[in-house]
Amino acid sequence: MGSATQRLIVIVPAWNEAENVGKTVIEIKATLSGADVVVVDDGSTDDTGRVARDAGADVLTLPYNMGVGGAMRTGYAYAQRHGYDQAIQVDADGQHNAEDIRRILAGLETADISIGARFAEVGTYQASGPRRWAMIFLASVISRIARTKLTDVTSGFRAANKRAIDQYVTYYPAEYLGDTIDSLVAALHADLTVTQVPVAMRPRMSGNPSQGFIGSAVYLGRSIFALTLAVVRRPMRGRA
Repeated sequence: MGSATQRLIVIVPAWNEAENVGKTVIEIKATLSGADVVVVDDGSTDDTGRVARDAGADVLTLPYNMGVGGAMRTGYAYAQRHGYDQAIQVDADGQHNAEDIRRILAGLETADISIGARFAEVGTYQASGPRRWAMIFLASVISRIARTKLTDVTSGFRAANKRAIDQYVTYYPAEYLGDTIDSLVAALHADLTVTQVPVAMRPRMSGNPSQGFIGSAVYLGRSIFALTLAVVRRPMRGRA
């Protein structure tokens, strides 16, 4: 793992990120000159696809918005079809620092999936109230399943080796938190291994993320439901 002969693809899911995606692609290509970048334009109504293509990325265009899960499933299918050995997800909004990509990929030397963790003594990323409670709860439960300490299982900044790419193509849910929680639980039940690497998150380049106590409380409830569903239905799928 991690050798210079392995082919890497950077998958960037993007929905109405015309203001940010070009800068993100340029930064990735400047940092990883040998990597291929594919932007999955998730039914954008702005110029996301054109801007990404002008910046040097290949672009997969979805006919309508499918969410991060649907976009990433498309990206992993593309990676498998074209024989890539490693894939890493990088968000289009600039929060993921391209300088951290190599560090996350290094985690694939010992595991099938490597997560860029925001709560691992690096950076100043903070979450409070119900959102923070949800993240702690999710990390605690999934750490037990993974048999290793994880602190940030909802991070989308994660890398996959060929085994994990194949698993994601087999099962990668599109519903809420499916791209992080459900896909990870399914991978663990398929005997894949996971590790985490500390990373520092950055503010969005532009645009406003959803915040607020009510939104965080909803996140708490929905995340617990998503985890419960993921844990319960995985063994059932294995017997099918």
